[in-house]
Amino acid sequence: MRFLIGILLFSLSVLASAQTPAPYGALPSPRQLAWHKMKYYAFVHFNMNTFTNEEWGHGTEKPDDFNPTQLDCRQWARTAKQAGMEGIVITAKHHDGFCLWPSKYTEHSVKNSKWRNGKGDVLKELSAACKEYGLKFGVYLSPWDRNHPAYGTPEYNDIFKNTLKEVLTQYGDVFEVWFDGANGEGPNGKKQVYDWPGFIATVRQYQPNAVIFSDAGPDIRWVGNEDGYAGETNWCTINRDKVYPGYPNYWELTVGEQGAKDWVPTEVNCSIRPGWYYHASEDDKVKSLEHLVDIYYSSIGRNGNWLLNLPVDRRGLVHENDAKRLLELKAYTDKATVNLAGGKQVSTNSSFANKPTFAASNLLDGKRDTYWAAADGAKQATIDIDLGKPTTLNRLLIEEYIELGQRVEKFSVAAFQNGSYQPIAIGTTIGNRRILRFPTTTTSKLRVSIEQSLASPIIRNIEIYNAPELIVTPVISRSKDGLVRIASPRTSDPVITYTTDGSEPTAKSPRFTKPFALATGGTVKARAFINNMKQASSPVTTAFDISSAKWSVSSSDKKADAMIDGNPDTFWRQPKAGEGPTSVVVDLGESLPLRGFTYLPRQDGKKEGIVYRYALSVSQDGNTWSAPVSQGAFSNINNSPVLQTIRFSKPETARYLKFDALETTEANAPTISIAELGALTK
Repeated sequence: MRFLIGILLFSLSVLASAQTPAPYGALPSPRQLAWHKMKYYAFVHFNMNTFTNEEWGHGTEKPDDFNPTQLDCRQWARTAKQAGMEGIVITAKHHDGFCLWPSKYTEHSVKNSKWRNGKGDVLKELSAACKEYGLKFGVYLSPWDRNHPAYGTPEYNDIFKNTLKEVLTQYGDVFEVWFDGANGEGPNGKKQVYDWPGFIATVRQYQPNAVIFSDAGPDIRWVGNEDGYAGETNWCTINRDKVYPGYPNYWELTVGEQGAKDWVPTEVNCSIRPGWYYHASEDDKVKSLEHLVDIYYSSIGRNGNWLLNLPVDRRGLVHENDAKRLLELKAYTDKATVNLAGGKQVSTNSSFANKPTFAASNLLDGKRDTYWAAADGAKQATIDIDLGKPTTLNRLLIEEYIELGQRVEKFSVAAFQNGSYQPIAIGTTIGNRRILRFPTTTTSKLRVSIEQSLASPIIRNIEIYNAPELIVTPVISRSKDGLVRIASPRTSDPVITYTTDGSEPTAKSPRFTKPFALATGGTVKARAFINNMKQASSPVTTAFDISSAKWSVSSSDKKADAMIDGNPDTFWRQPKAGEGPTSVVVDLGESLPLRGFTYLPRQDGKKEGIVYRYALSVSQDGNTWSAPVSQGAFSNINNSPVLQTIRFSKPETARYLKFDALETTEANAPTISIAELGALTK
């Protein structure tokens, strides 16, 4: 009898499994699935660097330097909540080693600062604020420590694990622990061999539901850039055993690896400003609404979650300019919340086992736990949505049921027009979430075609929207001869207004009709208008110092002028000079009072030749040179290749600049590259 019962139970099990689609490939864990339900949350870079105007600190700062005058974590949380964000990840400890809580394992901590009389705890205040506003709380802790005397010894790994334990046991639930791969020298000149398995085990012990971020995960991975853009193709899978924090082939992480064995999806990180930490000089450089909307579709819309950095200022507040732009983004995305496919008729040419459980109607029911599945073994399928009447649309959101794996390699969208389906958009991977943008179209029927799939496609949800179009923010540039030009790309017949007196441009400001001279420098603000001046772009600001009209580069290579031509899209490459520094000399054409210099790395997305360590000397005659008036390293320049602005400790008067490239970000690069070198006289 027991034997017969066993056979019966086995048969029922086989029958049940045959009536349910089989999983394919790597699958997400419960903690990863919880993370996949999120879309958008804040990265807050706020620490010692906020007060020293650095991006990467040195570990030599005084604890008293940390002294926010109006710290209000409730303002951070309130701003994030109003912006539609779902959590906050805070830089609890950056590379300089300063801890935002009173740690027992270092003296470089708020406990030794004058802020709150040494009794303050930023993590305590922020975790409470997150709880009050219904946000998740996460932490960034850098294992690199440029202050701790034990860094570079086996003892330090235990110290870092204890540091992790402090953070993970005192502040409630932590949804994410963020590790980067930074690994430089400590105060003793040594580098640490990190105990990553031990660090991960510590997180698992004290916050088992937290996802861990690094290049290699183990739960979520870096997107491979700090611009905010996931790949058009973005697989949730990689082979984790070949990737590690600080992985040199970081560009592979942007796409992932089709058919790889580990589920490690993409988190897309970028800052709302050029830098990660607050710099007053960037108050007018907040990303435009159009730029943020583009990132929204290129992160959330490309199978990733978006971690947007808010550099809290020296007061301890999210700056007004940042908060304003966040709310503009929220207002824009709120305008595209009417799902035009809701309640419509949908049909497919294939269905798994012809069961209602996997019916096409599940695609439009708005539920996360239902799905449509194509017939077992099918690698192609079509989904037809009847909108019932001519409908204007320009966005399509589609989601796979990732609990059973990521499958789709290629799909397309077509609109029914003039008696047949006409293609309007194509895509590759889908994953947890994909949003396709296409020109505004009016149609009564839409067809989604799954053209290639690794296994029978399984889709949980489709939504259709008509999003408002945005005016592209103007681009302000200045030529070598000092003429300013303003253009609004991809905008039909814009009217561009501008100011040079620091005021915000309005519809009544002077109109840009031809280039104007600004050789000695100044600040230009501009805005584009359409629809009889009724619709405006975000304003944009560009500050110029003295132009390079009189400058020349001391080089026999005529292409060297690319580094002083005022065009960020051109750059000059020069072979490295043996064992010593590779030098570039610029003749300014006249003796000038110099307060600093700027270096812009190449902007073509490639990393070869980007200068990391530098020295700059000055001269009146081009023969006798000063000792370096500035030397150091450009922090994080490989991941964030933005304009580097370096101020001298005291003014220098000189005609010549000598820029020495001492080290590039890629040590084996055969060249150095420079897009622009500039002089600061103001």
